Amino acid sequence: MEKETQPDKDPPDKDAAPAPRRFNASTLWMVVLAVVVGSLLFYNPEPKRSEIAYGFLLKQLGDSSETSNIKSATASGSRIKGEFKQPPEDPSGRKDDEGKPVLLNQHFYAVIPEFVGEELDQKLSRNVGEAYSAEEVADSSGLLILISLLVPLLLFIGLWVMFRRARDQFLGGGILSGFSKSPAKRYERNKQDVTFENVAGLEGVKNDLQEIVEYLKSPEKFQKLGGRVPKGVLLMGPPGTGKTLLARAVAGEAGVPFFSISGSEFIQMFVGVGASRVRDMFKTAKDASPSILFIDEIDAVGRVRGAGLGGGHDEREQTLNQILSEMDGFSPNESVIVLAATNRPDVLDPALLRPGRFDRHITVDRPNLKGRIELFRVHSRNVPLADNVDLERLAHGTVGLTGADIRNLVNEAALWATRHDKSFVDMEDFEYARDKILMGPKREEVLSEKEKRMTAVHEAGHALLAWILPGADRLHKVTVIPRGRALGVTQILPTEDRLNIGEADIRTQLIFMLGGRAAEKLVYDEYTAGAENDLMRATKTARRMVTLWGMSERLGPVAYRGSDEHPFLGKEIHEQRDYSEHTAQLIDEEVAKILTEASNRASELLQENRDKLDRLSDELVAQEILDDKQITELIGPSVNAKPNYESSFTNGSPSGVLEPTPEGSAAETTGDGD
Repeated sequence: MEKETQPDKDPPDKDAAPAPRRFNASTLWMVVLAVVVGSLLFYNPEPKRSEIAYGFLLKQLGDSSETSNIKSATASGSRIKGEFKQPPEDPSGRKDDEGKPVLLNQHFYAVIPEFVGEELDQKLSRNVGEAYSAEEVADSSGLLILISLLVPLLLFIGLWVMFRRARDQFLGGGILSGFSKSPAKRYERNKQDVTFENVAGLEGVKNDLQEIVEYLKSPEKFQKLGGRVPKGVLLMGPPGTGKTLLARAVAGEAGVPFFSISGSEFIQMFVGVGASRVRDMFKTAKDASPSILFIDEIDAVGRVRGAGLGGGHDEREQTLNQILSEMDGFSPNESVIVLAATNRPDVLDPALLRPGRFDRHITVDRPNLKGRIELFRVHSRNVPLADNVDLERLAHGTVGLTGADIRNLVNEAALWATRHDKSFVDMEDFEYARDKILMGPKREEVLSEKEKRMTAVHEAGHALLAWILPGADRLHKVTVIPRGRALGVTQILPTEDRLNIGEADIRTQLIFMLGGRAAEKLVYDEYTAGAENDLMRATKTARRMVTLWGMSERLGPVAYRGSDEHPFLGKEIHEQRDYSEHTAQLIDEEVAKILTEASNRASELLQENRDKLDRLSDELVAQEILDDKQITELIGPSVNAKPNYESSFTNGSPSGVLEPTPEGSAAETTGDGD
């Protein structure tokens, strides 16, 4: 979650003279050789000649020198080449675009038949005179053979010399040395103006990183008491939470050079290049020490070794081995702090996570209410806000959003206000931006009357259960306008940030998820394909209840690993399932039992409140969108108490069902898929 974005590098100096380009000697030699070969093969000093038939040649010779049109001629073997006095018309009768006859070229050649002998020679001598000559045919077969052998030999020698020189200099300055250089971007001390003040929220994370800053400022303070600062810090958290900005803020606080590189930039076409880039990167950082080296998305190169089908010669594993050696190895360097970021810490190699390499693991999670308020203030700092904009209410209605999400929301609101020529951004603009980002843009499709009513019944089932089911999250909005990938959306918002959830609340969520399907069965006595997404999410939640959270009496307090725990093909091949087929059958039975109970309970509640279901569905067909205030006027107040604030939104929440894990909470959306 960032306060302002810094450019990756300084703008180029337009007044500075461009650096002179240097040509490698081998490259220059190859260019000269190519020019010589091309000249030998394609240069032809002869003028362009027209080919004429033997009979046409005799006609142009005439009977005497006065009637002859041949200015000069030369006989060579079976060919005669010469020059006309006046270019004749093409004997084929061709004409140009204007209808005029096409003339032959000034110069010509003709092939002499074998039976022609001294008679033609005498006629040429008589009619052409001294301009006629005969020459012997030169034997050029030897020259052609020599060229055909010499050119490939020279090319082979040139390539051999070039690659021999490049082989010894590959890692230090040869023709391909650019592959081995580290592409890490460097931020100088005087250019590093991002500090902890520019990072909104994350107070606990900043406190953990403050120790790194103090060490880089005064390392002798720690060395006096024998303390060693962690040489590696791993930032873990969902995308968009501000891991990269935190790393730059540490460098800005300490006032040291900052080197940034992505994990994917190590891997290239040539084997060994990744390891070479690691060596060059650490060497550059050590030369500028004390410094900070930041590796973003380190899971691209730091995954578990031996997890795939490849062996130890794999380029990625060689690169990881070099990183491990540089961070620990025989000559540890304490003046370079390595920061790394990932949103997949579960796939990293254990050797990379052990003390001595990445000693400290810091979780950068989604912001809480206080953090979201600060984020809205930061990202709306340069946005002219209307008087009706309440940033605290915005923060209450965006549970589960990251800093990047909030920045995007503010930007979309500003763009929408600009499109309507407003002077200020008001709450309606934020409402539109929230709908567009979290639900998707409105689709152009227009539902038929039958599809619209079926969708209204489905969404009314979800909405009614959220309204009357004790313990459910607060209903925020329901609509049958197609948005994103859904034909209709029912949105509920958690009233607070939640880090854990009980079994009763999970079962309440399952009843809510299956409410649309139950309403379809109750009204139409059949099921539709629109419940596909609801069933997928409900099944996933029920399976986690049984296999991971121990919420089944038959299976007891046992965790059963699922197939998605190891995202590597190699491990899935050679690691067998850690439970029997009988246990797998019991898991399926328990999952089906939980979902059946939730579906039956949803049907019972809807049957008891059939009049409210019909009123909701009819109003949805007429209005297409209903918020919590309109639903209260229609069917009465909800059994779930409203929070101590009134949301200034009329719609929207993040898409996707809440997965009740200790990792955080999120708003929930359920939709009738198309």
